[in-house]
Amino acid sequence: MFEVLNSYLFQHKNISIPGLGTIYLETLPATTDQVGKTILPPMYHFRFDKYFDAPDKEFFSFLASEKNIPDYEAIKWYNEFSYELRNKIRQEDKVKWDGIGILKKDYSGNIVFESEPESSLYMRPVSAEPVMRKNTQHRMVVGDKERTNYEMDQWLNADPSNQKKQTWWVYALVGACAATLILLFHYSRARFLNTSTGNQQKVEITK
Repeated sequence: MFEVLNSYLFQHKNISIPGLGTIYLETLPATTDQVGKTILPPMYHFRFDKYFDAPDKEFFSFLASEKNIPDYEAIKWYNEFSYELRNKIRQEDKVKWDGIGILKKDYSGNIVFESEPESSLYMRPVSAEPVMRKNTQHRMVVGDKERTNYEMDQWLNADPSNQKKQTWWVYALVGACAATLILLFHYSRARFLNTSTGNQQKVEITK
């Protein structure tokens, strides 16, 4: 019986047991081990929710198909199975569900679920050698600007002496501006002094 239930659980990620609760199959995504150059498989673990225990119609259709019986007989059969499972847990304290976990009583007499350790479900790591493609252009954000990998390579590998040669005109322009400002300052200052002292020409008065 547990084999049929496991088949449904792995396909639909959950299975409800009347009077007990619902077991959910949860998946942890695959991860990359860059040191070992492998891709680790997805990991699975099971979670139990005692507050929801009503199977849906799809489950009974699946059960009827697997056991080759009418739907109404599948409903009756599964309810009887759930009743016997609850009684067995109460009498024996715990019941092992192969591949899933253990259903057992706690100190208060409530039925709880203890999941199997996380498992990869027989999947193994896969080798993953990084692929370095040359001459492939892609864009990246550097600071507040977007550049291509070619532009970054040229900038990082640029010869400092070439950069100095290419920027000589910047220094020349700055020097020329400074010289112009100095000349303008001296000219305006000399003009101001001449106008502020008045007219120095002598005027002869004829008697």
